[in-house]
Amino acid sequence: MENTIRVILADDHAVVRAGIRRFLETAGDIQVVAEADDGAQAILAIQEHKPDVAVLDIQMPEMSGIEVTRWVRTHTRQTGVLILTAYDDDPYILAVLQAGANGYVLKTADAADIVRAVRAVYEGKSALDPAVARKVMAHVSGTRLGSPVERLTDRELEVLTLVAKGYTNKAIGVQLGISDRTVQGHLAKIFNKLQAASRTEAVMRAVSLGWLAPDLGQLTEEG
Repeated sequence: MENTIRVILADDHAVVRAGIRRFLETAGDIQVVAEADDGAQAILAIQEHKPDVAVLDIQMPEMSGIEVTRWVRTHTRQTGVLILTAYDDDPYILAVLQAGANGYVLKTADAADIVRAVRAVYEGKSALDPAVARKVMAHVSGTRLGSPVERLTDRELEVLTLVAKGYTNKAIGVQLGISDRTVQGHLAKIFNKLQAASRTEAVMRAVSLGWLAPDLGQLTEEG
């Protein structure tokens, strides 16, 4: 198929991988091109197969899903990362998002929701399990900032609004008639003002401040 989404699965439980593979490939537009049972194998599979999406567990031998996510963000832009895990602890969620994962879904999610999450990550959006999204919002709302938050300029708010709608840096530049580099510059200032480590955190912090209307599930996590 022309638009087949190429996926690698990394989980240290073979039975779990088999189950995930079965319902992903039943979707019709997803092909699992490789499997890995630890983080080191996951990186090798990503290097060899260059998948569209890497579906990773958090707790794996050799390297965790968080470490693999950091490697992906450092070494490739073409692979999106979806964390699929049983862990919904706040430290894991925040570490994963700060590492640059595009999505975080719990293994208790319905098969259809996991398929939708893979498709969302493939499209450059984020996919947050509702329970995870609530935890992130609670963390962002409850975070004590070290100093009063500096207001975003009109242009910065325009950029962040487009980020929240799922626009990539290139698409934001086209929409606003500015260069990718200028978009990056605006994002750097936004991150600094909101004391955010990622696009997801910046949008959620702006939502918690009442600067953006809540619209989860449309975020991208490129640089």
